[in-house]
Amino acid sequence: MGRAYLTMRQRVPCVVSACLLGLPCRYDGRSNFFPLAARLVQAQLAYPLCPEGLGGLPIPRLPCERVGKRVLCRDGRDLTCAFQLGAQKAYRQSLALGARYALLKSRSPSCGIGQIYDGSFRKKLIPGYGLWAEALLQRGFILFSEEELAECSDVSTFFGLCRQREHLGR
Repeated sequence: MGRAYLTMRQRVPCVVSACLLGLPCRYDGRSNFFPLAARLVQAQLAYPLCPEGLGGLPIPRLPCERVGKRVLCRDGRDLTCAFQLGAQKAYRQSLALGARYALLKSRSPSCGIGQIYDGSFRKKLIPGYGLWAEALLQRGFILFSEEELAECSDVSTFFGLCRQREHLGR
């Protein structure tokens, strides 16, 4: 199966966390392959973005978690500026692409939707959003995590769910 490539000049309805395509852009140099994300990109209906890469963060690196408005590294370094820069760049690219839906990696300090780690580095979850997810939500994007779509493998079903959420206003 050949790869489909998009350019930033094309308009797409959806953006996806790049790690969900199997790209090794997680903090630990691994990925979180999610088949639906790959199908969306293959069909040229989504564009992959990694806000942490766009913010200039190295791969691999120590894990980071949100603590209020800041993003701290496990060794205590404050990496908020890099995370904010990446979130802003990914947000602007999302708008330029014409997207209105996002399929994002759960619990991430950039992409988390509804729950993120609490900053203790003990895998404790609290209500919250990653920086990029928060920016997209404020602009009215319809957000999904790969976890809530675990049973969804079909592109048309995904867009049906998007339209349902749009109709419900969330």
